[in-house]
Amino acid sequence: MSEMINHLLLSDLELRKSIKNHEICCAGNSRLKIYGKLDCKSGKRMKKQNRVFFKNEAEALKNGFRPCGHCLHEKYKKWIYSTSK
Repeated sequence: MSEMINHLLLSDLELRKSIKNHEICCAGNSRLKIYGKLDCKSGKRMKKQNRVFFKNEAEALKNGFRPCGHCLHEKYKKWIYSTSK
């Protein structure tokens, strides 16, 4: 599995299987470069063409994504603090 998977390239069955098998643990918005939990209310509203999936948070960070301010509030606060120095 590649580092970043575009939602449009996965069928619903493939997506459910990947989540169940823990091959995907977080989702991101490729346009805004934000990642979060799969059950995030903000993330569920994003357009499919902007949604990408990651195996873990380290991959999201490596690809230049930042934590979601809603579902990953504490990680977002640490990220914002580290970028304001």
